[in-house]
Amino acid sequence: MKGEPGHRLRLVLATANPDKAAEIADILGPSGVVELLPRPPGMPDVEETGATLVENARLKASALVGFTGCAAVADDTGLEVEALGGEPGVYSARYAGPDATYADNVAKLLRELGALREAAGQRRARFVTVALAAFPDGRELVSEGSVDGTIAYETRGSEGFGYDPVFVPDEGGGLTFAEMPAEDKHAVSHRGRAFRALADQLVELLADQPPDGAPAPAPAPATEGQASGDSGSG
Repeated sequence: MKGEPGHRLRLVLATANPDKAAEIADILGPSGVVELLPRPPGMPDVEETGATLVENARLKASALVGFTGCAAVADDTGLEVEALGGEPGVYSARYAGPDATYADNVAKLLRELGALREAAGQRRARFVTVALAAFPDGRELVSEGSVDGTIAYETRGSEGFGYDPVFVPDEGGGLTFAEMPAEDKHAVSHRGRAFRALADQLVELLADQPPDGAPAPAPAPATEGQASGDSGSG
């Protein structure tokens, strides 16, 4: 849903990951409802101690609101591999260690799967993103997006980031995310679905804004994706 001209919300972007920041901007841009501001250089890193994606997204967004006094948007993403009991999950961005590179994480994932006995469905996986907008008055909007797929046996493609070279979405025609043009990836990806759902909530928030500018109640959390209606990890 596209917002009306002149009605835009300023949100400070929590991520310091340039790949993720660019992707979020690409996804939210067509909504016309958000003006994204970069994370301030002096903003300290936020320790992601949450047990869930929602908790980690909230930690990051709330910390940024406290630091800037402005509304902020954050997300957290997890790759859940069935054969690994849902790992790496909330630890996706640091699967191979706190200073792990994208390549380190992908290499560990392939090693872990390679060490398992081959079985039907062994490489089934799901990407999940939670997007959260937090406001200085304590309100928040939460949305979730997911995409099912499989883990490839080797890296393929040069686009995207994180686990994109080994994640083959069911709706991608056999291509990994890293082999897909950005527009095609965003159309089916977990992050694309989460942030489009968030944009829809922001449109509703603006539509309900009273003429005097008093804050309106936040809509209920939304999801977008398949089945359920749907960190630098991909």
